[in-house]
Amino acid sequence: MTVTAIGLNHRTAPAEALGQIALSSDIVPKALVEILASPFINEAVVLSTCNRTEIYVDAERFHEGYQAVREALSVVSGVPSDRFVDYLYVHYHEEAVRHLFDVAAGLDSVVLGEHEILGQVRSAFDVARSESAVGPALNALFQHALSTGKRVRSETSIGEHTASLSHAAVELVLERRPSLHGQRVVLIGAGEVGSSVATALSKIAATAQAVIELTILNRTPERAHAIAAELGGLAGGLDRLHSAVASADIVVSATAAAAPLIGVEHLGDGPTLLLDLAMPGDIDRAVASDPRAEVLDLSSLQLLANRGIERRTAEIPAARAVIADGLDRYRSAVRAREVEPLLGSVHRWADQIRSSEVDRYRNRLGDLDASQAALVEALTRSLVAKLLHVPSVELRGAAGTPRGDRLAEATRELFGLP
Repeated sequence: MTVTAIGLNHRTAPAEALGQIALSSDIVPKALVEILASPFINEAVVLSTCNRTEIYVDAERFHEGYQAVREALSVVSGVPSDRFVDYLYVHYHEEAVRHLFDVAAGLDSVVLGEHEILGQVRSAFDVARSESAVGPALNALFQHALSTGKRVRSETSIGEHTASLSHAAVELVLERRPSLHGQRVVLIGAGEVGSSVATALSKIAATAQAVIELTILNRTPERAHAIAAELGGLAGGLDRLHSAVASADIVVSATAAAAPLIGVEHLGDGPTLLLDLAMPGDIDRAVASDPRAEVLDLSSLQLLANRGIERRTAEIPAARAVIADGLDRYRSAVRAREVEPLLGSVHRWADQIRSSEVDRYRNRLGDLDASQAALVEALTRSLVAKLLHVPSVELRGAAGTPRGDRLAEATRELFGLP
């Protein structure tokens, strides 16, 4: 039985393929059932985000386990396996363990050191546990990976500096508008970057108990309405762009338009803060020269993000050190768990002899009252525990090594155990 990680992510697959294979929260339980239907898989956890879909399994056989996961992914996603199999990566045993630790620590993310992935790993683990898909192997692995991921964030600064365009946009908005209360915010374009900025601003305002008026405009109004419903804002199509920009305090534009959408003629009385997150730009250059407007474009945001990336990158060695320690702790825990059945047999063997000898000498001890009988029990149990303490410590400490294998074999032979 060996842990295996099978999946695809932003490094191995195009966005279209990731989107097709991404599993929504209501599909994950079905995926777990499909995967565990294989007689070769004992445990499973499904981690699916916008940038990765990974399945961690404890499998009896590697090739059969891989085949079962690939077929299950095809069934629950509705995508033929030949359309995504070339994007799949497989990590086996030690590499699978290390990969999960890197993922939980944010070292394998699009944005180095991101915070969200740790919560996503924890959620995937919780769902698998609630579906009874986790046993001793994956339970130990995920508990240690989550603990290590949390330590990386608390013991290093890898997640403390702005390192994405959306985070940079939010940071620059707050620099210029520290109080969001009463601000009219217009998001043009409901793609991933723009919607993440709108979401972040909404959460910050809610935390500060500030009231903002959020309007989301998109070429496809249905998409705008879906995001607005989540954030408690208004929505519409691009036909409302002129009036929305004219009355806005903050404008965030991130569309895929081929030409600028916002010109000087769209401005109201101001002052208006405009963030242009599009490539090519959504805001005409002339707007930046207008006294009613302050324009921040991708170059401003990228400069801030690059500085953050450099600072986070400098923290990688410190993060690796924490991960190395976490891996050592995990390995020690696994070795200890592997030797427990043998130690249990040794202790049961010894206790059977202890109990038999107490019974044999009971008549010679005379009539013992309850407290005296309890004292004999405690004394004999204590003797057995002390005699077996050093052998138990040695077996646990050496488990999983050649020396540990020799000690285990010698223990079975010396104590006549199977």
